[in-house]
Amino acid sequence: MAYVVPRKGGMFELRESHATAAGPRSVTLASFHELTADVIERARARAAKPLDEGELRRAARRAGAPVARQDSDRAAAELLGELAEGRSPRPALLRLLRGALEETTTQAARVSDNAQAAAAWLSASPRRRGEALKDLLLLADSLPQRRREPEMSFPRIESSLA
Repeated sequence: MAYVVPRKGGMFELRESHATAAGPRSVTLASFHELTADVIERARARAAKPLDEGELRRAARRAGAPVARQDSDRAAAELLGELAEGRSPRPALLRLLRGALEETTTQAARVSDNAQAAAAWLSASPRRRGEALKDLLLLADSLPQRRREPEMSFPRIESSLA
């Protein structure tokens, strides 16, 4: 069984445990700051049992480790960003891409307007996202605030002896 352990200085270790006559033991398969495909390959080379990439990514997220996007996710995000900017691949590549995507999808799903609007931000750098967030916060600060009505106070109800 493989698992991820946080270490000092923002480091993480990918470990594998196994049973011995003296009790359970663990072996460090790889140390990393961010779980990448290279780290996973390095760990697979040292592991005694086969490692599932999806399970390793989930274990890293549970431990709080940063996980690099898969190459296909990164490429798709970059392509969506380019398309959102109005730049599309040449027609021959576009046809090949459509064909490949139709083969991998079993059911055509309608993409919401919100998802289409967010596509431009998939490939945005953290710096660009931070600048956009700062602009939104400054906009929210400059919006006029609605005047609040004073809270109504009710007279105290006292019971009297009859």
